[in-house]
Amino acid sequence: MLKILVCVKQIPDIDLVRMDPETGNLIRTGVPTLTNPLDLNALEAAVQVKERYGGEITLITMGPPMAESTLREGLAVGGDRAVLITGRPFGGADTLSTSYAIVKAADMEGLFDLIFCGKESQDGATGQMASQLAERFDAAQISCCCSIDGIADGKIRATRTLETGREIVEATLPCLITVEKENFYGRLPNLKAYLEAKTAAITTYTENDIEGLDLEKIGVPGSGTIVPKIYPPELPEPGRMIRTGSPKTDVSELLKLLAEKDAI
Repeated sequence: MLKILVCVKQIPDIDLVRMDPETGNLIRTGVPTLTNPLDLNALEAAVQVKERYGGEITLITMGPPMAESTLREGLAVGGDRAVLITGRPFGGADTLSTSYAIVKAADMEGLFDLIFCGKESQDGATGQMASQLAERFDAAQISCCCSIDGIADGKIRATRTLETGREIVEATLPCLITVEKENFYGRLPNLKAYLEAKTAAITTYTENDIEGLDLEKIGVPGSGTIVPKIYPPELPEPGRMIRTGSPKTDVSELLKLLAEKDAI
């Protein structure tokens, strides 16, 4: 039986997040959260593998206690088990310390044959997490996967989407996979699965529960990058459309504007 790990993340609704003009910090208070949409594509790929080849899916996330809702969403559409990593010392983590914490917690659950991740998270959009996890898991990696073509004899064959076309690749398990939306659109839960997920047990690990966890490698101390401030870019002066209906008048107006700007 395949052991499958799916990494998910709860993020704020980026369409509703505002920025404090004084501090440059994001204002998350009162902003609803959601599961990173690209992680739902990864979960769907994992569920398809489970349905076709058999296996057990473990969901894992790091975040505050409310991130439990993201795990329950995943359980409702095909996940079997869920792990939440939470605690103040994990706060302020960049991708380096996050990947370390996830792998150390995942090791508590045993070895995994396949690890699925979204390409990136919509709030950070660094695209770094999958490669870091593959390195820490000592796993092969297939990125930009658009179809899983076969799993047998300890190997996986898949098709990748490239800028210039597609390629078929084969990797030895364990293997970490990031997926494209194509063929892996997230599914909706049925009522029975939804109700069961609401009361399902979730394994919770704090910094005191994970064996061998180095506190200097999690949260802010373990982060290789620090973001001191976030600020909006200075927007240029908005453009102006000149459309009088007469090409001659349009040109005259354009020359007039250029002269006013000392551009000619």
